[in-house]
Amino acid sequence: MSDIALTVSILALVAVVGLFIGNVKFRGIGLGIGGVLFGGIIVGHFVSQAGMTLSSDMLHVIQEFGLILFVYTIGIQVGPGFFASLRVSGLRLNLFAVLIVIIGGLVTAILHKLFDIPLPVVLGIFSGAVTNTPALGAGQQILRDLGTPMEMVDQMGMSYAMAYPFGICGILFTMWMLRVIFRVNVETEAQQHESSRTNGGALIRTINIRVENPNLHDLAIKDVPILNGDKIICSRLKREETLKVPSPDTIIQLGDLLHLVGQPADLHNAQLVIGQEVDTSLSTKGTDLRVERVVVTNENVLGKRIRDLHFKERYDVVISRLNRAGVELVASGDISLQFGDILNLVGRPSAIDAVANVLGNAQQKLQQVQMLPVFIGIGLGVLLGSIPVFVPGFPAALKLGLAGGPLIMALILGRIGSIGKLYWFMPPSANLALRELGIVLFLSVVGLKSGGDFVNTLVNGEGLSWIGYGALITAVPLITVGILARMLAKMN
Repeated sequence: MSDIALTVSILALVAVVGLFIGNVKFRGIGLGIGGVLFGGIIVGHFVSQAGMTLSSDMLHVIQEFGLILFVYTIGIQVGPGFFASLRVSGLRLNLFAVLIVIIGGLVTAILHKLFDIPLPVVLGIFSGAVTNTPALGAGQQILRDLGTPMEMVDQMGMSYAMAYPFGICGILFTMWMLRVIFRVNVETEAQQHESSRTNGGALIRTINIRVENPNLHDLAIKDVPILNGDKIICSRLKREETLKVPSPDTIIQLGDLLHLVGQPADLHNAQLVIGQEVDTSLSTKGTDLRVERVVVTNENVLGKRIRDLHFKERYDVVISRLNRAGVELVASGDISLQFGDILNLVGRPSAIDAVANVLGNAQQKLQQVQMLPVFIGIGLGVLLGSIPVFVPGFPAALKLGLAGGPLIMALILGRIGSIGKLYWFMPPSANLALRELGIVLFLSVVGLKSGGDFVNTLVNGEGLSWIGYGALITAVPLITVGILARMLAKMN
């Protein structure tokens, strides 16, 4: 059997063993995809004992390509909603995440200096302790750029494997400990969280308002600044027993009921100007109006602003909200449509059908993958990751690397959505398949390279010490930030 055939066969065996290990659970806790790492260690140990020789060049290519696939698909998945989520709670959560990374880095640096732990080993411990696979890939690339011998680079994978199990269990243990310290009732917290979302904590919400301001009587909606902007959508108007879709030229009168969609703060301002919220239902049931969700799949409307499509004027249809990658947004006129956007339409059935034809609404297209944008994105990401940035005092040029470059590029392309007829939407099933394939390939190779010396290091070497260092790196940042988030930010 050739080296290539043997290498592929061994990798397939690693994937089978590792995925089986990952599916084994003890009291609901399992290694998940991390089981592939330990499958690689087990198979790698026996491969080393048998004296088999695998193609090192092929293993290296598979490892890097797997990492690229993994981070790229993550970026494409979260990119469309990532920047929008930063406007609300996402920014605060990301700041706490950055704080966890900084504290973890400080703990790692202190351990490195106090116990004189080799740099490849301590980087691997850090990556395993925080269960961060891209950090492992980035760290190995930095070590190679610094000219570190390959046997030392492979040690990073071994120390990663040592720290990984407690990285999983340590997170669960820390959460349990914080729950005990603060006497948290999970069910109560969940109910309070859901209540806060209902009462304004969500990104957008809807309210029904009665027009009570006499200054607004006989004014067109377009002449009311708070209704003519992009922060609030007026999707329905009820006058006496008649419900209709308002247009910018619709005249409002005292006593009219308006169904508004927007962010909580903007809706509060609307109440101050227009009138009080009412409990009266503005449901379309029993009327000639309909509410329907339509998916954007027509390439001809990609990149076009909602305002430029003139749905209100042409079809008497209002887009009340937009769902992009799971994030609900106000359908303001300046938003450009992306492939896969889900729009809430309000209007008459025939008009909604006409708008649906314009937007596409072809469900089968959501299951198709455009491969050209995938490889364009990966190529641009690799180029971005290869750009060197020289900083005085650093021994090597800083790069985003094969982990950071494709991730950043995927976030950007996911946010852009489409360029011409190229769109960076990927069906969830296809995204998951490529992501799982990438992480399985990456962890298989890391495990294989670490397996030869893993048992000896654990039993006769410093493996137990590495596990202890990893436990500190896992627990200290989580406990610190958990206490700060609970006591200062009052987070659930």
